[in-house]
This record gives sequence, C-alpha cells and structure tokens, in this order.
Amino acid sequence: MTELVIRALDSSDAHLFDTLPDPLGARAAHAHNRHRPDWKRVAVRDGAVVARGAWWGGPDDDTPLNINWFDVAEGEEEAGAQLLRGAPHQVELELNLPSGWRDDAVARAAGEARLRAARAAGYEVLVERFMYRWTPDLGLPERPGRLRFAAEPDDAVFFDALRRIHSVTLDAHALRAIAQGGLDQAAQEELDFFHWCPSPREWWQVAYTPDGEPVGIHIPAHNPAGPCVGFIGVLPEHRGHGYAHDLLAECTHFLAERGAAFIAAATDQGNTPMAANFAKAGYPVVRERINLVPGVAPRA
Repeated sequence: MTELVIRALDSSDAHLFDTLPDPLGARAAHAHNRHRPDWKRVAVRDGAVVARGAWWGGPDDDTPLNINWFDVAEGEEEAGAQLLRGAPHQVELELNLPSGWRDDAVARAAGEARLRAARAAGYEVLVERFMYRWTPDLGLPERPGRLRFAAEPDDAVFFDALRRIHSVTLDAHALRAIAQGGLDQAAQEELDFFHWCPSPREWWQVAYTPDGEPVGIHIPAHNPAGPCVGFIGVLPEHRGHGYAHDLLAECTHFLAERGAAFIAAATDQGNTPMAANFAKAGYPVVRERINLVPGVAPRA
C-alpha cells in the first residue's frame, strides 16, 4: 500500500469529507448536526479519502464533546485506527448505525469494520443504545393523569433526585460515572449536561403524587440538534407503578406544545423497562448507536 496521510480539514478543503461512500446513511442521520470544518479529519491514500472522523460539540464549546461520525473504506480499518490514534482530542466515540444493522449484510460489514478500527485505536465499547424520533404524525401519548407536574428552580432538588435515581440504575454512562467518582459525580454530570443545553432552565419539572409526594423528574430539552427527551427518572421507592410512562408522556406533550417538529430520545438497549416505555409512548427506533470510550491504544 502507498503511504497514508492524515489531514485535518478547514473551510477550504472541507468538501473532501463528503467524498467517502456512506453505506450506513450517516449523512441523513446527521442532518440536524453542525460539524466544524476544523474538527474534521480524513485519512488519504493515493489521493482518495479512506477514513474520516468528525468531532462534535456545542456552538460555544472550545473543545469537542465526542466523535459522532466515523467511517472507514473497505479494508482500511488500520487507516481509521491511525486517524483516531493521532487526534488531538481523545473523547467518546459514537458509532451511529441503522436500526437492525446486524440483520443487513452490507450494514453489518460496514459497522463491524468501524468497530474493528475503533478497537485497534484503543477504544472500548461502553454501551449500545436505541435512538428514537417522535414526530407529530405519530400522535401524542395519552397523559395518564396520575401525577402533578411543577417547575422547580432549586438545582439542589434535582441533584438529590438524580443521586437517588442513579443509586439503582441500568444506565451505562451513569454507572461509569459512579465507578469513577460516586453518585455525586453521576448526578453532577447530568446537571452539567442539562445546563449546557440551550433550552430554558424553567422547563425542568418534578412529578408529584396527588398527596404532594415527589415521584421523579423529567427534563424536556433542546440540544444543539433540536428538541429531545433530556431525562426521565423515577425515584427508587416509587418504581413498579409504571410512572416512567407518565413522565415520558408529559415530556412529549410539553415539547409538542412548544412547537417541536420532532423529539429525539435514546436509551441503553439493556434498559428494557425504558425501551418498553418508549414503545408504549409511540416512539419508533430510527437508529442504533454504539458508544465507545478511549482506553489505552495497543502498541504498534
């Protein structure tokens, strides 16, 4: 093989990023995302792009939060690995894949090639997730009417609720944060994300029983790509009553009433109770995602 060249792009040559075939439909999946040209990198061999990566963050971020677009050409897994190894920002990697990608021969081959490249660069799989997208034509889920919802201006209330919710959790990101720094870190990471979102702080709500006992929280949000279900969480002592559906239904109505043309959402594939709630609320799975975290790259 001829020599591989890794290039960072800028506005003058950003078009090179689009020259690699797109068998996994990444371009359509990222229709609402904006990627900065200077946060894109390509691997070039014989004048052709054989691997590419786009790092992503909010419009005011100085450094990217993750890599959410990563592709390699057939037989070029090592080129993809080199592109990731030499990047200046070692952040979480999101592999965005079609729903049911393992059942399609072309999508499976492409997805597994990207996984091999990421693993060769030292990335480790953290979790696989379902990605949802609700649109008004699907109809609004019925509000069960069992709970009362109210805004709460005190972050300490949400911090305490998040600590309690994550004390019994199936969420892989929360479990990783707990392993690194305990429940306080897991709760703070959630709060930091909600404050990072450009949606109003006043949208955050606590759910109560008719007697005024707190049951859980829901956070309707907008991230830079659009409206989304930011968080749904039921306090441990109130689980087993199906309240997560009440929270999700309220969150959906809340965003729809404010003009949402779509609502994005996600949950870990291993979180079968929450996946069932999304299905019950009429949220279809539109993509799958594999989240990988940087580890120690193997020596050449």
